[in-house]
Amino acid sequence: MADTFSQLYIHIVFSVKSRENLISESWANELYKYITGIVKNDKQKLIIINGMPDHIHILLSISPNIAISDLVRDIKANSSRFINEKKFVKGKFHWQEGYGAFSCSKKNLEKVINYIKNQKEHHTMKSFKEEYINILKKLEIEYNEKYLFEWIE
Repeated sequence: MADTFSQLYIHIVFSVKSRENLISESWANELYKYITGIVKNDKQKLIIINGMPDHIHILLSISPNIAISDLVRDIKANSSRFINEKKFVKGKFHWQEGYGAFSCSKKNLEKVINYIKNQKEHHTMKSFKEEYINILKKLEIEYNEKYLFEWIE
């Protein structure tokens, strides 16, 4: 019987609703561990997760038995519920609609890992908006700025 073989690495990016700076360093690692559990429960492998107060980056190895949209939906729904149940923020926490999902070759894996690992340093030079648009341009992804995240200037 033939088996299915794959090597699919996906870099996922999504932000807090209205790009508010709500993810506090005091509980970010707890959130990242919780998201790691969500990914494992969906039988996928999280490689690295990190972010800033207004967005997160996740690099994972994904199998062809799950749609990226289903996995991101699970991550966002369950992690926002977790944040709200823990009362980490005043009011109700929401992730912004939409996300970025970018394929990554094994050859570039270390580069993407370092990029995600060094988010704080990276964002001393570029805003999230600049970062996100640069990713889209670098990967030659057509987009209409009107349909990107809600940006707070």
